[in-house]
Amino acid sequence: MTQHQITLEKLTYGGEAMGRLQDGRAVFVPFGLPGETVRIQLTQEKQNFARGEILEILNPSPDRIEPKCKHFTQCGGCHYQNLPYEKQLTAKADILRDQLQRIGKIENPPVQATIASPNQWNYRNHVQFHLTDDGKIGFINSQGRKTLPIEECHLPEATINAFRNDLQFESRMNLERVSLRSGADDDLMLILESETEETPELEIEADISIVHIYEDHPVVIAGSNALTIQVLGVDFHVSAPSFFQVNTPMAEKMVQHLIANLQLPSTNNQSTTLLDIYCGVGLFSKFFADKYAKVIGIESAPSSCEDFAINLDEFDNVELYEGSAEEILPALAPQLTQPTHMIIDPPRAGIDKFALDAILQINPQVIVYVSCDPSTLARDAARLIKGGYTLQHATPFDLFPQTYHIESISIFTR
Repeated sequence: MTQHQITLEKLTYGGEAMGRLQDGRAVFVPFGLPGETVRIQLTQEKQNFARGEILEILNPSPDRIEPKCKHFTQCGGCHYQNLPYEKQLTAKADILRDQLQRIGKIENPPVQATIASPNQWNYRNHVQFHLTDDGKIGFINSQGRKTLPIEECHLPEATINAFRNDLQFESRMNLERVSLRSGADDDLMLILESETEETPELEIEADISIVHIYEDHPVVIAGSNALTIQVLGVDFHVSAPSFFQVNTPMAEKMVQHLIANLQLPSTNNQSTTLLDIYCGVGLFSKFFADKYAKVIGIESAPSSCEDFAINLDEFDNVELYEGSAEEILPALAPQLTQPTHMIIDPPRAGIDKFALDAILQINPQVIVYVSCDPSTLARDAARLIKGGYTLQHATPFDLFPQTYHIESISIFTR
C-alpha cells in the first residue's frame, strides 16, 4: 500500500483523527492527534475517503502523553489514552457538536461542556471478554480481526480486575463471550454466553455467582441470577442478561441531570404521564414514579422487563409494556390524552422510524433523549425539529473515559 505524509486536523466520531490526502480525500487514522504530522500507510481506499495507519509521528502534538496500558494501540478497547483527560472531554463535546451540525443540520447546536467521570480509570462495572483458542481471556484487537490476550486492563472496577487473573479456561469451550459484572458490596457475577445448550464445566473457588446464557435463557450454575446495583442510594435488581449503565457514578449524574431538567416549573407534573421508552430495568422510572400521575415503561428485553417489575413494585401508578417501541407506541398513541413527558434511551441504532412517527403523534411537551451514538441522535434530532420541537440543550456525559464513546442527554421542547 502507498505511503503518505499528512497533517491531522481533528478527532472524529469513532476514535480516529482526520487529515487530507494530496488529492483532497479525507483520510481517517487511529491513535493520531490533531496538529500532528504523520507518515501513514493506507489500509483502505474508497472513492471519497481512505483509512490509514501511522508508520511514524514526524511532529507530535504537544498534548500527546504516554498511555497507561501496554496494550494501547494493539487492543481495540481504548482510543484516547494518549490524550490528557481534560482534552478528551473537550474533544467529545466538539464531536457531538459536529455531528449535530453535519448530520442534524442544526446551526450552532446548544452543546454543553462534557460532564466528567469521577473515575478516569477503573470505572466499568461490567466487562465482556472474548477467549483465544487456547482459553486465554482478551479483547478484540484494534483491527477488529482476532482476540488479543491481555495482561492488564485499567477500565474495570477494582473487584473485577482482582478476579480477572483467576479466570482460567482450558480452551474456548464453545464460549462466545465471558463477562464479569460487579454490584453492591463487591458482589461479582461471571456470565458465560455460548452457542450450545451444554453448560460449561468450571472450577472456580471464589464466592461469586455464575450464570450460563444460551439463546437468552439464563441458567444459574452458582449463586444468584441477579446483582444489586446502587444508584443514589437506591437499589436496582439487575439480572445477568439485562442491560445497565456500565459506569455507576455517571448513571447517578445522569439521573440528577434529568431530575433538574424534568421538574419544569411551568407544569404541574401531578396530572402528567411520563413515558419511559427503552426503559430497561427502570433506572429512570424509579426516580420519577412518585413525581408523575402515571409512568408507562416500554421495553423489548424479557429479562429487563422482569427486573423493571421488581424494581418498580412499590408503585401503583406504573405500567409496563413488553415489546418493541415501534409496535407499542402507535397502539398507545390514541389512548394518551393527558399531557406527557417522555424519556427515550434507545440502542445505538437510534429511534425506529415508526416509533418516531408515533412520538410526534403523541406530541409530548418535553422529550428527553438519552443517546449512546451522536450520529443517530443527530439524525433523530433533525426529524424531531422538523416535527415542531426545539433542542434546548445537549449535554455529553463521559461514561466511557479513554474511549471514543459519547453518551449524551438532549432536551427537546414543543
